[in-house]
Amino acid sequence: MPKLWCSFFFLTLILLHPKFGISRREQVPTPPLPILPLPSYSQLKWQQRELIMFLHFGVNTFTDSEWGTGHENPLIFNPVGLDANQWVDTAAEAGISLMILTAKHHDGFCLWPSKYTDHSVEGSPWKNGHGDVIQELVNAADKHDGIDVGLYLSPWDRHERRYGRNLEYNEYYLAQLQELLNKYGSVREIWFDGAKGTNAPNMSYYFWDWFAMVKELQSSINIFSDAGPDVRWVGNENGFAGTTSWSTINRTSLSIGNASTVDYLNTGDPKGTDWLPAECDVSIRKGWFWHKSQSPKKLSELLEIYYNSVGRNCLLLLNVPPNTTGLISDSDVQRLKEFRNAIDTIFGTNLAEKCMIKVSSQRGGKDGGFGPENLVDDDHLWTYWVPNNEEKKGSWIEIRCGEGLRFNVIRVQEAIGLGQRIKKHEIYVDGKKIAKGTTVGYQRLHRLEQGVVYGQNIKIEFGESRDVPVISSIGLHYDPYWNPKSE
Repeated sequence: MPKLWCSFFFLTLILLHPKFGISRREQVPTPPLPILPLPSYSQLKWQQRELIMFLHFGVNTFTDSEWGTGHENPLIFNPVGLDANQWVDTAAEAGISLMILTAKHHDGFCLWPSKYTDHSVEGSPWKNGHGDVIQELVNAADKHDGIDVGLYLSPWDRHERRYGRNLEYNEYYLAQLQELLNKYGSVREIWFDGAKGTNAPNMSYYFWDWFAMVKELQSSINIFSDAGPDVRWVGNENGFAGTTSWSTINRTSLSIGNASTVDYLNTGDPKGTDWLPAECDVSIRKGWFWHKSQSPKKLSELLEIYYNSVGRNCLLLLNVPPNTTGLISDSDVQRLKEFRNAIDTIFGTNLAEKCMIKVSSQRGGKDGGFGPENLVDDDHLWTYWVPNNEEKKGSWIEIRCGEGLRFNVIRVQEAIGLGQRIKKHEIYVDGKKIAKGTTVGYQRLHRLEQGVVYGQNIKIEFGESRDVPVISSIGLHYDPYWNPKSE
């Protein structure tokens, strides 16, 4: 007995001794290891925007066309009431923080006075040839805190005579890129595509030379194209991501303008080695440029797009084209206000905050810092719930509401700063399965097909995962605009 007591005594001394013992700080639970690949700082900021704006504007606005010929006379461009402050105010009221302008579309007409061509605003009657649409937008955005600017410079140029001669045209294009990125301050996103008519001259674009120059001039910019390197196309112009939507993909499997990869673009790849999240581009109207005969989409259509883009781990790029006066039309302004009001109405209240949150387990125990309280706070990125390391499959979150709740939308978000993990999940209300899905990512919104449900116990079960789930936020919401019976 004395020997046993002595052994216990010396073991205690060792544990408590500062040289040999475990300090309090060593006992503090650490975050789980990330699962590669990870987003960059710029990609994280981009994802959190959720909704951004495209502005298709140019000579097509005045010719009532979508694709210009390149032979338009600059004299037709005369937006006598152009007010970029109205554009920015409209975006701000809609909760939009980034506006991407078509600096040059396929017709080759430049909305800034480029020194490399006379096919620009310099040859128009607008402001007696001294106007600069890009500068107008930049100045307006600078006055409005929280609004950033992006640019689209079409690789296909139907006006430029050098088009079709690889070296000469690529040098011309790169020169215009340098103009834009040197002259107009911080550009947050630059947009490239592979659009080209079937009868266009054969032309090789030096995309990777262009991308390298872009990053050299503006290191914090996000580059969009079919193949990234920062943001990928979702594979359609309907604003819909796949029901499975990974931010990870293999860039080496992609090429710009290759229609055979649209399904891969739409879903991503759980084994992808590159973090390349998808952007869903769609127009508020049928066309991309303004046409007098067209009207904005119904609110129900915009909400459908929102749930299938932002609600599927993507960002929504909504095109809102200025009209011939140089303003965003009143009907579009009104529809955007309705859209923002609807989003705020639906997601402004999280019914789960009223309830008790239980979890299958939690990393570090009750006071470890990774508990269920993190699921209903205001940080949807860097505070999160994590189960024990053993629970790579079968972990769960349960929302227990004594009085019962009426809701028709369920929100789940991963802490994507540590990688994307979830492969499969299911949702039960009072023991009945009401929804299931695959990926989650930054945000997964389940708008319930059966409409409003009433329940006391809501359980989210995580089946397959690349590693232990790391969930940053959950929510129960009521969408008064959703009536599946009438739909």
